[in-house]
Amino acid sequence: MATSPPSPRTLSTAEERREEILEAAQGVFALRGLHGTPTMEIAKAAGISQAYLFRLFPTKAELYIALVQRGNERIHRTFVDAAAAAKSSGEDVLKAMGGAYVGLLADRELLLGQLHAFAACDDEAVRTEMRRGFARLVDLVERESGATPDEVRAFFAHGMLLNVLATMRAEDSDAHWAHVLLGPSQTTC
Repeated sequence: MATSPPSPRTLSTAEERREEILEAAQGVFALRGLHGTPTMEIAKAAGISQAYLFRLFPTKAELYIALVQRGNERIHRTFVDAAAAAKSSGEDVLKAMGGAYVGLLADRELLLGQLHAFAACDDEAVRTEMRRGFARLVDLVERESGATPDEVRAFFAHGMLLNVLATMRAEDSDAHWAHVLLGPSQTTC
């Protein structure tokens, strides 16, 4: 019986492995945040050794910052895409970005990761990255929407309220407070 030659093994590049680790780390960090997450759990979730994890990310803090940057970039990219789509269709840009953000809230790992990053802002590197991410978003929202500073502040304040409500899964509650805070549509910023 003829046997076929073994297929060549495909090796992942370091960048591909970094992305796989970040994907696995997002779920682990979403549960416990920076300070409560052991690197061994991240390595296990990524299917690699702890030594290899540290080869690609020399410290847990560097891994966490890369994850924060990844989350911030995803939000920024979502806002950019929403603004472009709104402009091309003649819709309100600020409302489109808000609606796009509501869509992001469905990603529980992203949401919890973002909240943990706010809580980890006692760490200077995390604080610096979160400030950088917010600065980029504020600049983008101002530039693309033409909103006044008061409108931009209200937009972000509403987004923060939606973060808290999404974390509590307020949309699943029939309580009066949930209906008051979510508003009539429950799906837009």
